[in-house]
Amino acid sequence: MARPVWSGALSLGLVTVPVELYPAVADHTIHFHQFERGTSDRIRNRKVNERTGDEVTQDEIVKGYDLGGGDHVLVEPDELDEIAPERSRRIDIEQFVELDEIDPWFFDKTYWLKPAKEDFAKAYGLLLQAMDRSEKAGVAKFVLRGKEYLAAVRAGQDVMVLNTLHFVADLRKPKDVMGKLPQLPKPRPKELDMAMALVDEMTAPWKPEDYRDEYSERVEELIKAKEAGKEITHEEEPEPSADVVDLFEALSRSVKNRKSGGKEPKKKAAKKQKQDELSELSKSDLDKLAREQGVKGRSKMTRAELEKALKAS
Repeated sequence: MARPVWSGALSLGLVTVPVELYPAVADHTIHFHQFERGTSDRIRNRKVNERTGDEVTQDEIVKGYDLGGGDHVLVEPDELDEIAPERSRRIDIEQFVELDEIDPWFFDKTYWLKPAKEDFAKAYGLLLQAMDRSEKAGVAKFVLRGKEYLAAVRAGQDVMVLNTLHFVADLRKPKDVMGKLPQLPKPRPKELDMAMALVDEMTAPWKPEDYRDEYSERVEELIKAKEAGKEITHEEEPEPSADVVDLFEALSRSVKNRKSGGKEPKKKAAKKQKQDELSELSKSDLDKLAREQGVKGRSKMTRAELEKALKAS
């Protein structure tokens, strides 16, 4: 069982419930060690004194704030802890808001909150049910690992969920990041209607289990293949799609393709339709279809060869 990353109390008015905080998300990133090329020698990171070159232990390290010009203000860890002793051990709910009022832009990480002991289950359950029925989230602040966080505490499935939130000052506006945005022309009504039709056609229930980290899977396959001494082959990058000249035509074809995907027309008509559609697709689209249908050797095929292979499949 995982260990809590924080323990303290959830405070709502005069009600205080001792709780523990657990990460709700697991990191599946594949981590590598570093080696010097051509050797089996590990690369290590050590904290050393810049002047003497001597390694320094963690208990001998203090923080320093750069004032510029080589000057720093040195701060001890205990001094930082003393600034907010209460917030370090409490999650204080300051108000409740409608959950859908919080823009997803603000959400950061997700945690579970559980009562620290069975003795506090009644108070915990009462608050959980109240938040569930009201469909509201409690806005709170607390300190985790030396940093103050804004958080939303809400009801999950039989457990409280805590989402850390970004402060407004942390969020960047598009114009501050990308500079001047292009002037967006007003779309023609028929183009907008067709775009809406495509959105409607592609709308489906949210099934998160349908999505997975394919890059990590390929990295794992690479590692297993190298471990077994196999030669590694890579698919070629698909060619970028050509610029769309007629936006309405592209949208119309997209809607048509989506609608025809779930039907079973007569065999002869289906074959002719398939051939007509394939002749209109770019090499990138053909490559995607070939991948979905498991066409072998597709990475080395020209556009004409891809079309021929798909027509034969």
